[in-house]
Order: sequence, then C-alpha cells, then structure tokens
Amino acid sequence: MSTAVHRRMLKEYLAIQHNATSRPHLELLEPVQEDDLLHWQAILLGTTESSYEGGRFRLDIVIPSSYPMQPPTIRFLTRICHPNVHFKTGEICLDILKSEWAPSWTLESVCVAISSLLTNPEPSSPLNCDAANLLRCGDIAGYNSLVKMYTSLYAMDEDDEEQ
Repeated sequence: MSTAVHRRMLKEYLAIQHNATSRPHLELLEPVQEDDLLHWQAILLGTTESSYEGGRFRLDIVIPSSYPMQPPTIRFLTRICHPNVHFKTGEICLDILKSEWAPSWTLESVCVAISSLLTNPEPSSPLNCDAANLLRCGDIAGYNSLVKMYTSLYAMDEDDEEQ
C-alpha cells in the first residue's frame, strides 16, 4: 500500500471513529484486520419504518491501491432483496461506485449513500429484475412484502455471518 493511500485510510478511520455516534444507520465501519487498511467491513441497519427495519446488512469493502482516485469495491455479504443489488453476488449498482466516483467520497459517505439507496431504489437500472419489476408495475405492497420476507430470513440473525 502506498504511503498516500495509507495516510488517507488512517485519516478516514479516525474520522469514522469520531463520527460513530452520529450515524444512526451504520453500526460498524472498520478494517477487517487492524493491520490491513485495504479491506473493511460495515454493517448497515435497516431504516426505521422501512421494509428493511430490524435488518443488519453486512458489507464487504475492498480498497484499491489507487484509492481515492478509484472507488472501493463494495458488495453485500448479507442477502438482500433490492432492485439495485444482485441477490446472489451482492454487487451494488450505484453511480458513485462506478461512473460518478470522485476522490472527495469517503468510505463513510459511500456507506451513507448505500443506506439511502435501500429506501430510494432505482428500478430503471436493476441488478435484481424481479424486485425492479414489482416497483415498475406499481406493486409497492408486493415489493415491500418481498423485502420484509428476505430481511426476516437473512438479515435479522444475531450471528450475521455471510449467508
């Protein structure tokens, strides 16, 4: 890891620890191992009064050696029903992780954006076509029911190992 990337990751880590109490939907954001600042994990909490409420969703975050010029690779380890998340791989379709990445983004701000994506899906660019089709057809009740079922099945286990 280059010195610049190491400095940036240490700076982000300190800011994350400082802001820990001000993030209601982010339970954890830290390196997987203390000595590896290029591999992180996060746990997003399902937003209150949403179909994800009560869920704990684990993210795997891999920082490229060219960070922050290139975005991190982030995927859900916890299975989740969402139009912009591939159900099997956990890949996330979010512009800021692809074409709209800017070095001003931090791991914390990206996690906040992913949390926001949960309650603001974009069905026009789906990775989960079934979930997107429910929204595009206006079946909000069906979509919310499916989300609640998958949240209950995969994201409410106290032991949140990869599922």
